[in-house]
Amino acid sequence: MLFFLFRILLILASIPGVIVHELGHQILCHLTGTRVLKVCYFRFGIPAGYVMHEQPSSWWRHMFIALGPFIVNTSVAFALGWLALRGYMPGASVWMAKVLPLWLAVAIAMHAFPSFGDAESFLDAVWSQRAGFFAKLLGTPVALVMFLGAFLGNYGLDLVFGLGIGFFAPWYLLR
Repeated sequence: MLFFLFRILLILASIPGVIVHELGHQILCHLTGTRVLKVCYFRFGIPAGYVMHEQPSSWWRHMFIALGPFIVNTSVAFALGWLALRGYMPGASVWMAKVLPLWLAVAIAMHAFPSFGDAESFLDAVWSQRAGFFAKLLGTPVALVMFLGAFLGNYGLDLVFGLGIGFFAPWYLLR
């Protein structure tokens, strides 16, 4: 029961990460030339957010769209953590200059992993008729790692990754 309540608190505290996760998909759709049909950055429900887009024109574009949150969330979280620990964040108090940006950094990094839906969509694209042998050879292990990350995120890997990227990695580089 305590673990369940802790997970609920983590989910609520990491809502900014969901928003940036969906923004990551949308940014990579734009960069790959894939038209976005509908976006929901956050809602109370399953899924917590989504980006509906046209079918990408190649498997590698699909891979980049699926991995968009990992790229965007990790980069934004690390940058926020680094800026806060370096003292570059404006704020009249330590709460605004350090605590708020570090919380955002951890919350954003917690949602860097692709979701089950992202992994499933990517695996479907890799094993479609139009994807060749090379796509299957390279894409299948990537999809398996995506599934593993989504699964282990339910058991604390998301929090460990969030703390690692949003706080400990910037702190280690600045010491």
